[in-house]
Amino acid sequence: MHLPSVPWQLTGNHWLTLPCINPTDGAIHALGVLHRGARAAIEFAGSPDFMSGTGTPLMGPVLRVDGEIRVLAAEGIAWERAVGWLPTFTCTIGSLVVRGTLFAPYGRDADMAGAVYTFAVENRGPTDVALEIALEGALGHRQQRVRTPRPFDDDHLVSVGPDELLLLEGAAIPGLAAIAIGCDGPATLEAPTAASREARPFAIRRAIVAPANGAVQVAFYIAVGPERDGAQATVAVLRRRGWRALLTATREALLALEQTTGSDVMDRIVNRNLLFAYFYGVGRGLDDAHYYLVRSRAPWHSMGCTVRDWEALMWTLPAVQLADTGLARELLVRACELHGYAPGQGVHYIDGTLFQPGFSIEGPAAFAIATDRYIRDSEDDQIVEDPVVADTLYLASEDITARRDERVPLYSTEVMPSGAPAKYPFTLHGNAVVALALDVFRRTLDEEAAAGVEDPAAVRAAIRRHFAVDRGEQARLAVAIDLTGNASLDDDAVGSLLWLPLYEALDRDDSLYRRSVRALRTEGAAPDASVSPLLPQIARLLGPEAQEVLAWLRRAPLDNGIAAEFVDAEGRAIANGGDAALAGLLAHTVWYAAHALGLRA
Repeated sequence: MHLPSVPWQLTGNHWLTLPCINPTDGAIHALGVLHRGARAAIEFAGSPDFMSGTGTPLMGPVLRVDGEIRVLAAEGIAWERAVGWLPTFTCTIGSLVVRGTLFAPYGRDADMAGAVYTFAVENRGPTDVALEIALEGALGHRQQRVRTPRPFDDDHLVSVGPDELLLLEGAAIPGLAAIAIGCDGPATLEAPTAASREARPFAIRRAIVAPANGAVQVAFYIAVGPERDGAQATVAVLRRRGWRALLTATREALLALEQTTGSDVMDRIVNRNLLFAYFYGVGRGLDDAHYYLVRSRAPWHSMGCTVRDWEALMWTLPAVQLADTGLARELLVRACELHGYAPGQGVHYIDGTLFQPGFSIEGPAAFAIATDRYIRDSEDDQIVEDPVVADTLYLASEDITARRDERVPLYSTEVMPSGAPAKYPFTLHGNAVVALALDVFRRTLDEEAAAGVEDPAAVRAAIRRHFAVDRGEQARLAVAIDLTGNASLDDDAVGSLLWLPLYEALDRDDSLYRRSVRALRTEGAAPDASVSPLLPQIARLLGPEAQEVLAWLRRAPLDNGIAAEFVDAEGRAIANGGDAALAGLLAHTVWYAAHALGLRA
């Protein structure tokens, strides 16, 4: 999917996303939530072409000084991301300095399906100034999106509710989601009187006075609920807790997620992508409050709200675990609940329903590796006593065992972890991953079951024996074989041989591994290729070219600093930007390269 033409600011929490904040005027062009019942994202926007930034926004700040509209960016507007995640702008209008911050509350006693838009106006002049700060916009588009957007076919409805609230929803009953907007003080509300297929304009205005040489602050509260009453109730809670307390709690919680590597450059890459993975690769269902793992909640990623076990457990979860072991545990158990009944069977909807069948041997192995990684990092070995986790590990072990060749300790697959058909049934990446999973099974299954698990050393020996093509100093590893003499050397972007050191199949200094990596470099895409996947570059952080790749990452624009599936030679995002799961893999791999391999910028 092509990238939006606007370099959007974005933020959100696990309840809602605000992916399209216009950097020219601070307007919000879209708001999204996950809905378990719909197995999809539900998104509100001002117009159907919201990603282009050309239509009417869903809502945006409007400033009037002495009754006259003043353009916020008339004298320039500067943006920063407070604590790496909260978009904040500053602009000057005559003697006034306006600062706006948009945040979705997060943290203890703050996490809820809402957002707050705060404005602070500092008057540096000698006289008082009468101001009106408003959120104005239109409800012109609502869509349901699994991977591709489908607009709702009922009328848009904007109405005035009790307690000076604006209510945005669809006219059909029952609806899937509704928005409520309120203010922190007396406000004037404008809304149309009837529902319509046409965009429904609205405004909520707050009149204030900025005292001479003083400052004044205003906050607008935005809440989402499964229907209008729930959205109204959430606004009431936001008002009661107050924007200052919510902002303080959010800042403190975000600061607790930050990671350090000893290098400012690497810290920026890690934390920018970690936070994106944390909030856009994980979401809570608006209608059930449970957590769900998805490829990306960004509306410009073609995989949308579907996910493979490998992406969820090996890309997103490790990044979350760096920052929040409590949530990582909950997500691991949740993945077992939703996907553990048939591990590795293909792509899933958010609720675990199978979206696209296709068995990948990496899928069941991922459950074992993710469980072991969690135990190692948290020292919480009691997780294997959880019935759901235990059942999943036994099922995963059985599924892997069923794929063993009758003669050789190697295991077959149908598709690569990318979803591409395997050229031959036995893949290098898949068997390296299986060997690591077998290590875990031997430690976590009961004594009788563990005794029947294949010796992982035998699998690793079989990898060296059967996947090595040519001999002597020319030997290199094949990517897939059929055990009858046929082999493929074409590497897979997701299931790449570059990852072998991470799965303890080969040491990163092993001569066979290094020759294979050099061969990939020689035979791969030309350095000036217009489009190439980002994944191989991330994987090279584990190999002999790590320092060179890190220097490339330092310069790479990506998708405004966030991982994209496809990039150009300079690292500029070309397609499938805002890849939350891949952002998690990038964050964790850079962190791992710094802490485990000693890589420094």
